[in-house]
Amino acid sequence: MDFIKKNLAGILLCLAIAIPSWLLGKIFPVIGGAVFAILTGMVIAVFFTKRGRFDSGIKWTSKMILQTAVVLLGFGMDLHVVIRTGRQSLPIILCTISASLIIAWALRRAMQIPGNTAILVGVGSSICGGSAIAATAPVIDADDDEVAQAISVIFFFNVLAAVFFPMLGHAIGFDTTSGESFGIFAGTAINDTSSVTAAAATWDSMWNLGSSTLDKAVTVKLTRTLAIIPITLILGLLRARREGNTEDHRFHFRRAFPMFILYFVMASIITTVLIGSGISASVFAPLKETSKFLIITAMAAIGLNSNMAKLIRSGGKPILLGACCWCGITVISLFLQHVMNIW
Repeated sequence: MDFIKKNLAGILLCLAIAIPSWLLGKIFPVIGGAVFAILTGMVIAVFFTKRGRFDSGIKWTSKMILQTAVVLLGFGMDLHVVIRTGRQSLPIILCTISASLIIAWALRRAMQIPGNTAILVGVGSSICGGSAIAATAPVIDADDDEVAQAISVIFFFNVLAAVFFPMLGHAIGFDTTSGESFGIFAGTAINDTSSVTAAAATWDSMWNLGSSTLDKAVTVKLTRTLAIIPITLILGLLRARREGNTEDHRFHFRRAFPMFILYFVMASIITTVLIGSGISASVFAPLKETSKFLIITAMAAIGLNSNMAKLIRSGGKPILLGACCWCGITVISLFLQHVMNIW
């Protein structure tokens, strides 16, 4: 009862933002429900200065609901399918992820960007946008302003990619009789699933390819998503060792490996085993949808906790960092596809 009294008002406020945002995300998939939720929360936060009884529930939603959503993401991963169909694109995926992380790390000091913001932009650009940011934020103790800023940067370049990549693919001479080359390009160079889907579907419709580009792009994108596991574990390990050096010099397993990430891995393994035993992947569809909705709910809470004026004042450098990561990923994806004779 104490939990309900303390948190119910804030949770209900987040849900009141999340539900219409989720519906709008269905209507405008290139934007996505998470972006609608975080922007709505940020606007409300400007006027909603005396939150009182709402504050605790908003903070709880931004942390615990976010972690729960990440765990449920694992039920969307059949590791056998991802590994089997992702072999062709794996070298490109590894190189683009590495490039984005290196660029973010190298420019962080040069541009004097806060470490957590640089990490979130680098991870979001290289892996899978909002989902990667959602998984990484609790591991590095990123605050809500840092998460909101990273989500905003990723969203901006998602929209650009969804609009311009089909035109770029045609201009540089991608095969228009098959969706394979553009599918790999979209899956490796666009970070958010909604924008990957939008760009791939546009290519299919441009050249009457059915869903071949879409199928390829989504599979490649799913393979990229697996990188959430090692990246978050490594970041957790580094943070635990750094804290150990300042506290008692001892290594703590729980700090190094956040339990919600381990649950995410376990969910992926459970999905793989059950699908391998003959259970239909459609059984896990409700859990995947629940995960998406919970991420939207958490983004509403993060928006409510954000300081829009602060984000606007400090937004230029993260956008420039995001542009550098995005351009690096795009160039490397195109270069490797050319070297590998994919296009």
